[in-house]
Amino acid sequence: MSRDTIHACPGSVRLLIMIFGLVVAQLLVPQIALAATPQARPSYNFNAGWKVLPTDAPEAQAVAFDDSKWKPVTLPHGFNEDEAFKKDIVDLTNGIAWYRKTFRLPADVAGKKCLIEFQGVRHAGEVFLNGKSVGYHENGVMAFGIDLTENVLPAPQDNVIAVRTDSSWAYKERATGSGYQWADRNFNANYGGINKNVILHFTDKLHQTLPLFLNLGTTGVYVYAKDFDIPGRAATITAESEVRNERSAPVQAVYSTVIADADGKVVGTFTQQPVTIAPGQTTTLTTSGRVEGLNFWSWGYGYLYDVYTTVAVDGKPVDVVRTRTGFRKAEFTKGLVKLNDRTIQFKGYAQRTSNEWPALGINLPPWVSDFSNHLMVESNANLVRWMHITPSKQDVESCDRVGMIQAMPAGDSERDPDGRRWEMRVELMRDAVIYNRNNPSIIFYEAGNAGISEPHMKDMLDIRIKYDPHGGRAMGSREMLDSKIAEWGGEMLYINKSRGKPLWATEYSRDEALRKYMDEFTPPYHKNGDGPPHRNQPAPSYNRNQDTHAVEDVQRWYDWWRERPGTGDRVSAGGVNIIFSDTNTHHRGSTNYRTSGEVDAMRLPKEGFFAHKVMWDGWVDTERYAAHIIGHWNYAPGTKKPINVVSSAEKVELFVNGVSKGVGEQNYRFLYTFPNIQWESGSIRAVGYDATGKQVCEAELKTAGAPASVRLTPHIGPGGLRADGSDLVLLDVEVVDANGQRVPTAFNEIKFDVTGPGEYRGGIAVGPDNYIMANPLPVELGINRVIVRSKTEAGKIQVTAASEGLKPATIQLTSYPSPHVHGLSVNFPSDGVPSRLDRGPTPAGDSVKIWRKSVRVAKVTAGSNPDQAAESFDDNERTGWSSDTNINNSWIRYEFEQPTQVSEIAMRLDGWRTRTYTLQIMVDDQEVFSGTTPRSLGYVTLPLKPATGKNLTVKLAGAGRDRDGFGNIIELGTAATRPVTTRDADAEGRASRGILRILEAEIYTTGEAAK
Repeated sequence: MSRDTIHACPGSVRLLIMIFGLVVAQLLVPQIALAATPQARPSYNFNAGWKVLPTDAPEAQAVAFDDSKWKPVTLPHGFNEDEAFKKDIVDLTNGIAWYRKTFRLPADVAGKKCLIEFQGVRHAGEVFLNGKSVGYHENGVMAFGIDLTENVLPAPQDNVIAVRTDSSWAYKERATGSGYQWADRNFNANYGGINKNVILHFTDKLHQTLPLFLNLGTTGVYVYAKDFDIPGRAATITAESEVRNERSAPVQAVYSTVIADADGKVVGTFTQQPVTIAPGQTTTLTTSGRVEGLNFWSWGYGYLYDVYTTVAVDGKPVDVVRTRTGFRKAEFTKGLVKLNDRTIQFKGYAQRTSNEWPALGINLPPWVSDFSNHLMVESNANLVRWMHITPSKQDVESCDRVGMIQAMPAGDSERDPDGRRWEMRVELMRDAVIYNRNNPSIIFYEAGNAGISEPHMKDMLDIRIKYDPHGGRAMGSREMLDSKIAEWGGEMLYINKSRGKPLWATEYSRDEALRKYMDEFTPPYHKNGDGPPHRNQPAPSYNRNQDTHAVEDVQRWYDWWRERPGTGDRVSAGGVNIIFSDTNTHHRGSTNYRTSGEVDAMRLPKEGFFAHKVMWDGWVDTERYAAHIIGHWNYAPGTKKPINVVSSAEKVELFVNGVSKGVGEQNYRFLYTFPNIQWESGSIRAVGYDATGKQVCEAELKTAGAPASVRLTPHIGPGGLRADGSDLVLLDVEVVDANGQRVPTAFNEIKFDVTGPGEYRGGIAVGPDNYIMANPLPVELGINRVIVRSKTEAGKIQVTAASEGLKPATIQLTSYPSPHVHGLSVNFPSDGVPSRLDRGPTPAGDSVKIWRKSVRVAKVTAGSNPDQAAESFDDNERTGWSSDTNINNSWIRYEFEQPTQVSEIAMRLDGWRTRTYTLQIMVDDQEVFSGTTPRSLGYVTLPLKPATGKNLTVKLAGAGRDRDGFGNIIELGTAATRPVTTRDADAEGRASRGILRILEAEIYTTGEAAK
């Protein structure tokens, strides 16, 4: 019975099947399916019943090899999982590990083809079946398939599969001796072995292929929508299947499609005319039709459909494939991205693809992936940019369910290689596109983590055009600002704007802060910036406390939000903040892992999480009001401290025990500061008001009492805890007062006692080995989170958490059978994991309000180099106008099409991060600005005195100054990672200060929204 049939059963019947069906008869469960939906071909969960040996073992592929002393494991299983967050990324154990498993085929698949799908092996893996080598994988990233048909033994004979994996950092491709660019010790955490799911498929010899180009050379099923009517909820849906006839005679096949919604209701059926397929022929069959009443996939609305494609002969189905997908419209134009006809500015996270957890690495059940990824949506992120390598299929599908837009890379470090290393990247992108092109959450393909040449970009664009021409996705790369063919671009850390292809920041903030350190007034009293140097220089940005880290999040996001759609012809499409969760990769602070996350490694929120959540909740402009008081309200008597409130309100007032402390000073639009607030036991409350003075939101903190007891709160998957050796319980452990309120100054050590079929995996804290697998484990700021993993036997699990002087807590858990027979199971880890529809469908209408309008320039003149003057507003940030060294010639004049009232000017100036310019700006003969420009992360916006005129002149009025205004914000000090501002590299820190250089300028008049 296939996973799809089981998934379609009513809840009670499905549960009976899951628990008892495989025990009663060997995979002969009654076939119960939704009415009018076909029964998909047999596919089996192949994760159970493996054994691992984390070293080399000669002849371990032999059927008779004795593996009785090997460790039993359930996949996915990185063999060095115990080291996740315990060791620095460069010290993670790597090398040879063997995996073995004995299995038996079901009796009812006799005569069918048998194909195995490995969703990933790190880094290389050679697969042996019954002692014979049957396939090889080397790139360490992508899924691959192997045809086992000729070597697998039918029931009732047993088969032995063995996989020799090699996760050596220095692994070289067998055929060429070339290393893999993405095997990088800074970025790509090395959890070696069979670290992703494995599936066994059975097909007729006339079959739809798998989307596994690596090894199999096949492309599978491609489903897409076009001709959208978003208001009318309709689109034309097309399904294409690559079909192969391995029978000995020609067949006349009929190809059909059935589309079922999330409730199992059939919403569309289409059939192609009969097609004759010759023996050995591979062809593409297609159906298409109009579907009404569609629920379009959207941000925070993971609505998915099941598309069943069937190949039938003589009226009988011989092969049925279920493809889970969603339908949505995406457009990339005028510097904007539109999702379902609604403009969206991106605000999200650049997340390490490993997305790992302490003491687990990437060995996670799908519901835990959803738990983590949905937290991004909850913080009002709409885009996750996975970094350097293609995300796991599990994370890709998770983002489908939770409604998180994805940017999908293939494989890269930070350079544009040539030769075989470039070919590797192209091949990996091809495989990744084919494998993931039906996942609606993927909107961007990322061709490189740094800029690449135009010929190389064409290579990548050709892949999208060939394999995903209708998916509504854009191919691009970091940088590529002036590329003629890239479909998106954007620098790291710096603001870009465009009226052509969308430009968004691939990383816009990278400061680090441990969750343990709240502020300078809370134990352990971490003064902001205290910590080790970086590159022998003070590194305050990498040793923040939560207070200043959250403030930094607000400050950095504001720079991009200020240039949002609706603020001129050239706009920023947004940006992503590195990172979301602390990661066991490249780091600069006091720990051996990166702490830039808005949540810690156990996904416990830091203050930055709440800052992101409340400062912006909309598609472009803020659409919902909210407020958050950074910190807590438990301090020592006599404490005076600044209180920061993050809010989308127009004005915020602060109250201490009901007494107003006034209205906060507004900075960076979303930050309200109240200096020198005296602590008093009780409560502190922030009240937000709209522009009319109406109260629209509030936040409150209360003083907690003395620690009194321990509290345990479980997080369990939607189907209960499966006894499969892989499922998890996440347990929040808190120290609370007598009223049950968490004590935010508690750091008690908690001792855990676990009895029954569960394995304690611990959590993380600041201390020796980061407390990985440690027992006891301290809470930090009153809370921590620990992991208990199920074993393969079902039963009662009891967890007790105790600390000296506190009332202990005990919780009872039950794990349920997750049966498999002879190594095969019809129960898949993702079964029953629901889609999240929290945000609802895409709102009707566009989201853009016109705050300011660009003034059209009819003519430009300059005091020097006039032939370059037009390059100062040509929508290309790699070109610009520069004056000569005579300050009297350092002016440029923009003439308008007609007299216009101007309100602002935004300019991208040479050396924007380090240099200030003393400028005078005139409208006709009237001075509208005189002063010094601030240092910026790309653009300076200067408010102008209201004036109406026919031209505007920018003049250098004095020497500038060079000084870094942002500190060391470059991740790696290589040429490949430095910002590129101009083609001739005339950028930051030039000695000649009498020169005015403008890369892009845009002049504005007030828009209707601002009025």
